[in-house]
Amino acid sequence: MKNLTISAACLINDQGQILLVRKRGTSKFMQPGGKPEAGETPLETVMREVHEELGVKFEEKDFEEYGQWLGPAANEADTSIQAYLFAARFNGSPNPLAELEELMWIHPHEALQRDDIAPLLRQHVLPILLARTNGAN
Repeated sequence: MKNLTISAACLINDQGQILLVRKRGTSKFMQPGGKPEAGETPLETVMREVHEELGVKFEEKDFEEYGQWLGPAANEADTSIQAYLFAARFNGSPNPLAELEELMWIHPHEALQRDDIAPLLRQHVLPILLARTNGAN
């Protein structure tokens, strides 16, 4: 089994929606992010990837750590991932750049109803977002 390390961004707007992306040639939606380049920290990776994929620049102070997750890769068979997760507030209409084909804003409870959501989202990110939302009400 192959193992990958990635950093992923949970970009959340003022309506409580999360921005999801789908890479060209794949079927699963996920958060923007990707693999580190040599010498990059997980936070540096997520900031670079968000800029490359969406054209949006963030500073380190904009992100909150959401922890780590280990599990199956969404679009690569026989591959597991170690994901470093970060969240930031974002209200905008970015365009899909680089390898992205599609993006959407969606409420976490609606995303859980879909069958085209990556395991990291379904098993870790969306439950965290829903727990935080329910705790705030």
